[in-house]
Amino acid sequence: MARKILLPLISVLMVGAASAALAQAVPASLTAALADKARPEADVGRDAARKPGELLAFAEVKPGQKVADFIMGGGYFTRILSAAVGPNGHVYAYQPDEFIKFQASYGENQKKVVADYKNVTALTQSLGALDLPDGLDLVFTVQNYHDLHLQPFPKEWAGQVNAEVFKSLKPGGLYVIVDHVAAPGSGLEAAQKVHRIEPSIVRQEVEAAGFKFEGETQLLRASADPHTASVFDPSIRGKTDQFVMKFRKPK
Repeated sequence: MARKILLPLISVLMVGAASAALAQAVPASLTAALADKARPEADVGRDAARKPGELLAFAEVKPGQKVADFIMGGGYFTRILSAAVGPNGHVYAYQPDEFIKFQASYGENQKKVVADYKNVTALTQSLGALDLPDGLDLVFTVQNYHDLHLQPFPKEWAGQVNAEVFKSLKPGGLYVIVDHVAAPGSGLEAAQKVHRIEPSIVRQEVEAAGFKFEGETQLLRASADPHTASVFDPSIRGKTDQFVMKFRKPK
């Protein structure tokens, strides 16, 4: 009887300790960035699901860094990164020309974020002509790597983008990728059909560019996700299973 009681208790304590350790891993600079009063209320309301403090801690974000927010979307992470790297750092907010032409709000959101933060610079080249600044500490991309494999884009673009990211990072720099998990064996068709990608495909492509796999975190995993529904399906939107992988450019 004692054993039956103790084992669940030990399990609970271990989970609690792990959660506490994770919370303590978020440095003060990131905690302060999340508390920045300039952040929109809608963004703050998404923090519980997106776990930006822990995620950027995993990405080793520090004050003074030069960072690229690759395919910035609405600027949720751009704003946090701007405050996190501080006045001595810089953020390059990249929004592909293809995206802006497809949906005007992508360009409008980029302009608004750049206007609000002095240490943010807009980049809008085509994905096929990507030219990031050199000497970056981090290239960070969330829920967009699969877009490199959308059907309208040439097949070689993913390789070209990874090569450009590798060139632009300083030795020892990081490439951190977050995206929606596709079902095993679904292949690149999942990028177009359900806006997901298999983690194994991403790792293979990124390592082919010269990066070394540094590790991953289970921070955004969701076991209830069937991996077959589109990420825009109301039944799963905002609750998808996501992988987070970190790659390093060798020194």
